[in-house]
Amino acid sequence: MSSPTNSDSPHVVVTGGCGFIGRAVVAAFRRRGARVTIVDRESVTVHDEGVVAVQGDLADPEVRERAVVPGTDGIIHLAAVTSVLRSVEMPAKTYTENVAITHELLELARMHGVPRFLLASTNAVVGDVGTSTITEDMALQPLTPYGATKAACEMLLSGYAGAYGMATCALRFTNVYGPGMSHKDSFVPRLMRAALHDGGVKVYGDGLQRRDLVFIDDVVRGIELAWDSRHVGRAIIGAGRSVPVLELIDTVREVTGCPIPVEHVPAPGGEMPAVVVDISRSAETIGYRPAYSLRDGLAATWQYFLDHDRQKVF
Repeated sequence: MSSPTNSDSPHVVVTGGCGFIGRAVVAAFRRRGARVTIVDRESVTVHDEGVVAVQGDLADPEVRERAVVPGTDGIIHLAAVTSVLRSVEMPAKTYTENVAITHELLELARMHGVPRFLLASTNAVVGDVGTSTITEDMALQPLTPYGATKAACEMLLSGYAGAYGMATCALRFTNVYGPGMSHKDSFVPRLMRAALHDGGVKVYGDGLQRRDLVFIDDVVRGIELAWDSRHVGRAIIGAGRSVPVLELIDTVREVTGCPIPVEHVPAPGGEMPAVVVDISRSAETIGYRPAYSLRDGLAATWQYFLDHDRQKVF
């Protein structure tokens, strides 16, 4: 990246900036000319004078204080325990990493007069609603420690917006996919690796469960829109179209030209029958409208898997 930077550029802190979404967000804000501070446990070699990397654990006050300094224009908080399974196995650790650290960052933002705080949240805050359509106004009824911690974070953001006038926004992402996720173990990269190596995939149950898959570029655009609009509240960032798992597999077969055989296996307890979201409110509040079809997004992801592996240099 070689975007221009000057003293008038906004200063953005991106936690989890070495992750799949984080790297794309850092690149986008550098294209805008922003100065970016990355905070991550991973080490990163920076070749861009507009990017500062703070390596360390956000549980460490010194790490937080090195990252969030007076003059910071906003925090985009992506770092978290995101595994539902891990949250069930380690609820206390999940609370510390998701809720306690979010509160400490909000406190630093309050102390330093940071005007914006964006949080990566999840539709898991509403629990299992069957095949009902999820909206921003649906009651919070999380069914896992992960969902509960994100619900708690959303309430913290609401409190800091109300008491201190901070522009806080919880962005509820659906299933994010795209270039840059070769290291991930979610279903889309599993499909891509199966195509690369002439392998197959296991599908829970009949494969008719529906999921909303949103392309990484649409997610990044949603974050930028929330930043620019200073919207306070919640916004669902998804594709707005839920597809059966079998249709997803068929689309990957189409873009890769590979057969990808399927083995149906019993579904584990808690497998959601559908994730269906309404993104119309996000269009009204922040101007979010996804631009990528599933086929186009998967084609771009396949090209990435053909051409690249994970890069660790900005």
